[in-house]
Amino acid sequence: MSETFSAGVLLYRESGPVAEVLLGHMGGPFWAKKDASAWTLPKGEYDPEAEDAEVAAAREFTEELGLPVPAGEWVPLGAVRYRSGRTYKNLAAWAVRGELDPAAIVPGTFDLEWPPRSGTITAFPELDRVEWFDLAAAREKLGSGPRPFLDRLAQHLGDG
Repeated sequence: MSETFSAGVLLYRESGPVAEVLLGHMGGPFWAKKDASAWTLPKGEYDPEAEDAEVAAAREFTEELGLPVPAGEWVPLGAVRYRSGRTYKNLAAWAVRGELDPAAIVPGTFDLEWPPRSGTITAFPELDRVEWFDLAAAREKLGSGPRPFLDRLAQHLGDG
């Protein structure tokens, strides 16, 4: 089974006593009609022998959202390893406190032959929408692999 390495940023803000995180709904036809477990933090793959994970996390945030990571302290949330299809994913993440208007997002795109076997290549947004969620709602939206980052963020904030 193959291994991939990804890095991402879990942007958060504190709205009164409630922490909220910025998640993106995965773009493309496979996720269009799904909601639960169809959201993710801005992240992407990198080669750990050629690039630092934190550098990759910043790059991927900008590629997926079209905006840089807001200025702020990068709090390491560690890494998780989980199975996704035929691969194991190793995801490292950092929490950064900051504000970002979801309406300002200009998502990156990926190309996919759609419909399958049609010969037609279509560009789809990597994230088709971005929203702020409190931690309880985020647990339902986020896929199971990255969910531990929510607990680690809550612990960092003193809520866990």
